[in-house]
Amino acid sequence: MRTLIYVPIIHSKADMGSMGEELNSRRVSLDGEDKWQKHDDTVNGYWDSIESYFENIDIAIRGIKIYQDGMFVDGEMALKIIDEGIKSGSKNSAIVSKLLGRGAILIKTEDFKMVKAEYDGLHSVLKAKTTVKKLFLLFRYKILKPLLLARRDKFIAGRIAETLGQTETGILFIGAFHNVIKRLPNDIAVIELKEIAQIRKYQNAIQSLVKIETRQIEKLAEYLTKNC
Repeated sequence: MRTLIYVPIIHSKADMGSMGEELNSRRVSLDGEDKWQKHDDTVNGYWDSIESYFENIDIAIRGIKIYQDGMFVDGEMALKIIDEGIKSGSKNSAIVSKLLGRGAILIKTEDFKMVKAEYDGLHSVLKAKTTVKKLFLLFRYKILKPLLLARRDKFIAGRIAETLGQTETGILFIGAFHNVIKRLPNDIAVIELKEIAQIRKYQNAIQSLVKIETRQIEKLAEYLTKNC
């Protein structure tokens, strides 16, 4: 039996690269700084709980294979991407780096063209000069995004199936709205460090244009930040 430790990603500003600052400034102008500061604190607490899990995990890390959201290269180039993530403040990248230092192996997880197609769709929305064009591009992006994610998920699941050997353990760091699990072979046992459904519920609540009860978000935040 093969084992995959499934780590849903809540993307931080640092994980979004050059788009992170723009997304952050837009959300603050729309919803206020206080709400998003609490969200950033929750995200940091979430990654602290993930880091603590791997620091105390009762299995040997050497030889474990790491599959990372957006990682379309391997070797030295992959390590450079992780290093750039660390420099920008990505806790996801910092955790991966520590695991690599303990002997884990970083695997090429994605197809470049598929990742770029989704990135370009969101980037075009942010860079649109007029409201009409922005709304059109946003509408198109929302229609295409599920199809783009499905293509990526199929590819990711295929990479895991191809590269994770019998009796081996892998760790998948992947955005919470991906659906990789259902595409994996039946002989791969999945361990969810956090319930994906709960993380999606939090993300939907924090991004909702409708006012959500504060206590509901607080309860979800408590779940996200407690130890695994």
